[in-house]
Order: sequence, then C-alpha cells, then structure tokens
Amino acid sequence: MISTVVGSYPSKKQSPNNFKDSVLNYFGLYDEYKIGIENAVSKQIKAGIDIISDGQVRDDMIKLCAKNIIGYEFEGNMSKITSKLRAKNLKNSENDLKYGLKVMNEELSELNISKKEKKRKGIKGIITGPNTMIHSSTIENNSYKAKEDAILDLAEILKLEAKSLEKAGAKMIQVDEPFLSTGIVNMEIAKESINTISKSITIPFSIHICGVIYDIMPDLLEFNVDILDFEFAGNNTNINIFNDYDDDLNKIGLGCIDTKNTKIETIREIVNIIKKGLDILGSKNLLIDPDCGMRTLPENIAFSKLKVMVESIKSLESYN
Repeated sequence: MISTVVGSYPSKKQSPNNFKDSVLNYFGLYDEYKIGIENAVSKQIKAGIDIISDGQVRDDMIKLCAKNIIGYEFEGNMSKITSKLRAKNLKNSENDLKYGLKVMNEELSELNISKKEKKRKGIKGIITGPNTMIHSSTIENNSYKAKEDAILDLAEILKLEAKSLEKAGAKMIQVDEPFLSTGIVNMEIAKESINTISKSITIPFSIHICGVIYDIMPDLLEFNVDILDFEFAGNNTNINIFNDYDDDLNKIGLGCIDTKNTKIETIREIVNIIKKGLDILGSKNLLIDPDCGMRTLPENIAFSKLKVMVESIKSLESYN
C-alpha cells in the first residue's frame, strides 16, 4: 500500500538568522517560507511517507491558489471576486513543489532503502478546487452573473496550474474540494470543472473531499478521476461506501487519521479502518493517508500521527 498525505503540515515563517539571509532579506530576496518547506518534507520522509507534499506552508487553501489569479482580492480572511478571472502567476506553487522535490531527493539519498522503495517515493501537486474556491468567495462588481460561470472559468486557469505542477515533477495531482459534501454545489458543474482539470494531465489525479460523502457518491463516480480520497477516521459513516459501492469503486484514498484532534491513534485503531478497505478493494487499490491536512496540529503531534500510520501499514504487509 502507498502512503501519502492530504497536504498541509504545521509550519512557521522563519526570519533571517544569519548574515547571508539578512543580506538576501535586505535586497528582497529572502524567502521566509523555505525553512517551512524543508521541515515539512524532511518530517514526512522521516515518518516514512511515500508520496509527500511541500507542506502548503505559504497560506490557507483559498489564498494559496487565489493570490495567483487576477480578479481575486482579500479583506482579512474573506475572499472576493471583483473582475473576470485570469491567470497571473502560477510559478509560486510550481517553485515550491520543485524545492520540495529537491529536499526530498536529498533526504532519500541519506536513507538506506532499496531502489524499489525509493521508486515509490514522490511529491504530489495540490490545487484547491474551483467549486470550493468560488463558493468560499463573494462575487462583486457584476463580474459574474452566476457562480457556475466563475467555476468554469476558474477550472480553465487551474488546468494550467495542474499542467505546470506535472511538468515540475509531481507524481500525482490532487484537487481539494471540501465543499462538494455541503449540498450547495451544482454537481453537474462540479463534474465539468473537475474533468476540465483532470483531462489536462497524464499522471494520476485524485480528488479529496471532506465530510459525509454517501449522498454524493453516485455523482462522484462519474467524475474523470483516478482516486477518490475521503475521511474515514473522523467520519465513520463514510465506511458504508465499501459495502454499498464495492462494485463501482476503483482506487480510494483512505483517510485513517483524525486530523481534528491531538489524540495519537493506536496501531490497532488505524489497522481496523485499513482492513475494511483491504477486504473490499485489496492493497493495490488503496492509498493510505490522514483524513485532511495537518496545519492546525502541533508539529510533534502531526509527525507522531504520520509515523504511527506508516507503522500500521507495515503491520499489514502480509494481510490480503
């Protein structure tokens, strides 16, 4: 089984602490987030994660994507659309992924692991989905008559970002769409927008959705995605999909760590969740990950949760 993460990792900005960094800062060239990327990547590798992220250290999931798009503005944490959406700069995410990949390869070179195990490793490109971004924002200045129009425009922009992340070395692309489980999203538009992005790349494509997904499963099964990623630890009603949709499921990202609390799961608790997926889908059709991003957790807790998740996977190597 492949282990991965949903995306964010606890991080703090790092002020310049040596002469070189101070000089870079003076000229506006110092990046206060690089240390955060280095730490996120290093800790994920040390925990044993196969497909890591760059930690999504620069901002929350909306700002992280929206600040690269013309037409988005912010007032505090509130996002608003003030004009037609256009791509401005897709290099921030691409550069962070490239740097994360560089740090990952440096970390792996120091580990005594087989070539086969190294081949499993990689980094995922993560994009906040168009439906979640638009439904999280207000539309002003009559820039769009309907949110659905904005969603489709944004999908065309995010398609470019997905392609740039693939070109930068991503092993897979993940789109985060927590709003799909809220019941306020037009699922036909959601399907069209997600398919616009997924059809633009050649590497595996995953969609991550928080919340209760049982009612939207018939719609999700029509999406052009390789992996459906859900939370199962903090939302045990989702486990019913294994019983009721077993003939329709392909690959599942199985969230088995509750990222909403600081309690570190036991191996037995995690194994009990994973086994339910194994019994239906088998190990080749499962990716094992936390329920959601880990940004809000204390760093030591986040690392411990990832480590016990990997240990749980290893304890099941002979199962199924």
